Amino acid sequence: MTRRRAPEVIRRKRDGLPLGKADIDFFIQGLVSGAVGAEQAAAFAMAVFFRGMDARECADLTAAMTASGTRLDWRALALPGPVLDKHSTGGVGDVVSLMLAPMVAACGGFVPMIAGRGLGHTGGTVDKLEAIPGYRTAPDLATMQRVVRENGCAIVGQSDDLAPADRRLYAIRDVTATVESIPLITASILSKKLAAGLDALVMDVKTGNGAFMVARDASRALARSLVDTGNAAGLPTRALITDMNESLASCAGNAIEIAYAIDYLKGVRRDPRLHDVVLALGVEMLLLGKLASSQAEAVQKLERALASGAAAERFARMVAGLGGPTDLLEKPERYLAEAPLAVEARADRDGFVTAIDVRALGLAVVALGGGRGRAGDAIDPAVGLSDLAPLGATVADRPLARIHARDDASAAAAIAAVCRAYTIGETAPALSPVVVEPSLG
Repeated sequence: MTRRRAPEVIRRKRDGLPLGKADIDFFIQGLVSGAVGAEQAAAFAMAVFFRGMDARECADLTAAMTASGTRLDWRALALPGPVLDKHSTGGVGDVVSLMLAPMVAACGGFVPMIAGRGLGHTGGTVDKLEAIPGYRTAPDLATMQRVVRENGCAIVGQSDDLAPADRRLYAIRDVTATVESIPLITASILSKKLAAGLDALVMDVKTGNGAFMVARDASRALARSLVDTGNAAGLPTRALITDMNESLASCAGNAIEIAYAIDYLKGVRRDPRLHDVVLALGVEMLLLGKLASSQAEAVQKLERALASGAAAERFARMVAGLGGPTDLLEKPERYLAEAPLAVEARADRDGFVTAIDVRALGLAVVALGGGRGRAGDAIDPAVGLSDLAPLGATVADRPLARIHARDDASAAAAIAAVCRAYTIGETAPALSPVVVEPSLG
């Protein structure tokens, strides 16, 4: 029966017909049990990619994926604050989660952040954290809950218990060019967040050439889908639309971004665009969690968490609580891998950076070994890009990027890719705010 019915579900969606709740429940249950094969899951994802889903189908898919595993209940822990989370739709140099979770924790929130691996050209928070020796991104639920209770935050990957249907479909989407689908993105994100038992969620929906949703209208449609589906499921949800026409941080790569996050928390360096996004998302989290009564109060609390060192302390405790080094913040160079080669990519003419193909930069990191071409590929934590030139920068006296590579051949290919990704002109471009549309809710 299963082998006959799975193709019928795929065929129905392929032909543009709506799927009933029973069809969706059947397919997702089969995905978890193994009755639905990987090739059928890939065909289903492609059919949804091309044919889409209406709001009811999207809600049913989200509910089915949420119900495929355990749903956390934090009430027994009697936490003295709200359970909050933030999620980004993905970009290049998007290291926000690593700083924001401990910042919100230092302000009185509890953040059980279920993060993902890289998708396509974008970096994944779980992959970044696995650059820390000993850090367990897949602890058992009791350990994760203990770390949240004691430290205020835990950033982990999906356990076997939470939304297992999403974990399987997520890996298939990554390698079948079916990432950029609003219903699939919505169901993937919200199934994890609903299973995590949150009190509120803030979404960072990217737009621009480095985002999955390149066009502003598509990003707005995704934000609306996430907000409407989340709120309808009983999870208070807000979304911001932020710019991804340049790398958010001035670097991209797993160990490289961990080092950057440590510097940010310690006040060594904070790229202004990145800081603006961190604060904007943090404000929404504190307001939704009733940890601040105004935007000004929320900003003050977040800045104080950084200036006092409280956020850095929460991050350090989280790392240690999940098996990482106890002195990572003091001695990151002892633990974070460094590539054997570091070379500069320089423009062939003087001028200003007028445009950046951010997706190409992400793919350059993947080609270096910092991402996956196929599900199950190993990741080299040491490789990547640093010192990325931002829009408007003059390139007369600086490189476009610094390449961290394993060998000469991959370094040369990355230099060529970075140079192709940058457009140099004679006049500096007008710069747009990084927060494109605030607080859609």
